[in-house]
Amino acid sequence: MVRVLYPGSFDPLHNGHLEVIEAAADLFDAVVVAVMVNPQKDSALFPVAERIAMIEESVAHLSGVSVVSHTGLAVDAAQAAGVDAIVKGLRTVSDFDTEMTMAQTNFAVSGVPTIFLPSASSMAFLASRYIREIAREGRDVSALVPAPVVRRLKEQFGP
Repeated sequence: MVRVLYPGSFDPLHNGHLEVIEAAADLFDAVVVAVMVNPQKDSALFPVAERIAMIEESVAHLSGVSVVSHTGLAVDAAQAAGVDAIVKGLRTVSDFDTEMTMAQTNFAVSGVPTIFLPSASSMAFLASRYIREIAREGRDVSALVPAPVVRRLKEQFGP
């Protein structure tokens, strides 16, 4: 049984994240989505518990996917979850440069490999920070995020 960890802040989850989760669920026996908590950053739009709830609702149609939170390093989350590898989505060439360096560092300190999954070109532009900004200005993001996220963004910022 091959288990992988997909770490991120997911503030909020968007369709690009969901695409990576769905692809990983098709490829591997189990996917652990880890909402990573950085105590140095307290500017999150949604509290961790709410991010977990949004992700759980958004992946309810998938089997073998679970959601956890973790404070600290992704490799520690991977080891705590007992996974075989970390999965990371790639949107652009610059993502590859950053993620490859991180993957090599993670492997050097933990022995946990990283598997890259490229995003579909239609999803490559998505970033949570842009979605937060668009929603904050009252614009429709329903084509960019799953329905549970749309609902919570509307609760947060209004229609």
